[in-house]
Amino acid sequence: MKLKIHEIFHSLQGESSRVGLPTVFVRLTGCPMRCVYCDTAYAFSGGSNMEIDDILDKVAEFGTKYVTVTGGEPLAQKDCHALLKALCDAGYNVSLETGGAIDISPVDTRVSVILDIKTPASGELQNNMWSNLAHLKSTDEVKFVLCDRADYDWAKDILSTHKVAEKCPVLFSPVYGQMRPADLAGWVLADKLPVRMQVQLHKILWGTKPGV
Repeated sequence: MKLKIHEIFHSLQGESSRVGLPTVFVRLTGCPMRCVYCDTAYAFSGGSNMEIDDILDKVAEFGTKYVTVTGGEPLAQKDCHALLKALCDAGYNVSLETGGAIDISPVDTRVSVILDIKTPASGELQNNMWSNLAHLKSTDEVKFVLCDRADYDWAKDILSTHKVAEKCPVLFSPVYGQMRPADLAGWVLADKLPVRMQVQLHKILWGTKPGV
């Protein structure tokens, strides 16, 4: 069983409640969406086919228990589910970063799903699979990447309408280099939102480039 892998690397987790933890990232090739702020367009193509056992061997070389499967859109490859299961079976603490356009219900329940809800300014609003909200676990997280104040107001409405924060933790993240993080922090505090405001630690440390 093979998957198209763009890169496997060791870095600090830059987002989610696991920010700062040494983590192995398994980045799968390909994505059906084209968000305007995408920072991994290089992973839309390329990479090499790898057997799951070979992926596990590579992950083991780095000696850390945290693994994030990301993309692109990892769930666009059907065998991603087998990879997630194999990583969990091997004893890793596994998270999955997904853009929210593909059904998450088959994902191994041991995996922490980081579900991105696409905002109007992302250009991919129409691809949100809202039924995914029903499959969220308390160990999952929902992320809103915000381009501007209009995105923030929209996300705030979604929080209220769908009771998202009652299902799992919620992350609000400003688009790197586009929105001032201090502005978003001020809005969150003023509105007393039950969310975690985050910035992308890896970009602060190393900038925008592959392998970080």
